[in-house]
Amino acid sequence: MKTVIIKYNAGNVQSVKYALERLGIEPILSDEEEVIRSADRVIFPGVGEASTAMGYLREKGLDQLLPTLTQPVLGVCLGLQLMCTHSEENDTPCLGIFDVEVKRFRPDEAGQKVPHMGWNTISPAADADFPLLREIEIPAYVYFVHSYYAEMSSYTMAACNYIVPFSAMLHKDNFYAAQFHPEKSGLVGAQILKNFVELKQEELV
Repeated sequence: MKTVIIKYNAGNVQSVKYALERLGIEPILSDEEEVIRSADRVIFPGVGEASTAMGYLREKGLDQLLPTLTQPVLGVCLGLQLMCTHSEENDTPCLGIFDVEVKRFRPDEAGQKVPHMGWNTISPAADADFPLLREIEIPAYVYFVHSYYAEMSSYTMAACNYIVPFSAMLHKDNFYAAQFHPEKSGLVGAQILKNFVELKQEELV
């Protein structure tokens, strides 16, 4: 099985690579269309600023490529936000895979800090069998670092609450995304990555 991590100017590519290697998977890092299209699984990570990252994706033509992929795709952190329609971070139009707005956390009481950083719980947003959450005890603790969040929507697979309820995971067809960092989320994160690479075609609905 060929797993490709999209290489672009937005952080945590190496940490995702190491997490997959711990699962016995040797991923390929690439920003080339042919390599990405030929992958069995694609991971779209990201740490950084939305408009700069989108600029790089446009420069490489990846903004046109990503929404057309038909194999399982997993966005991580900024990757999730860029898969949405628009981000408030520097008023950035994004990829539009998920028809969801990305907003900035706005503390409404003393003691609330931005970014949301550290361990928090996620729970399924509906009573459904989500393949990426298989064999995970719910609520599950995962690791977050983010100042912006995807609003709750019909695409919300798992939710978290910090200042407001927000989408911790999104799903649409073959596209999945996690706002938290699976590669930094211990055994839970490792299981989510394992579940992703083991997705079956009939589960992409």
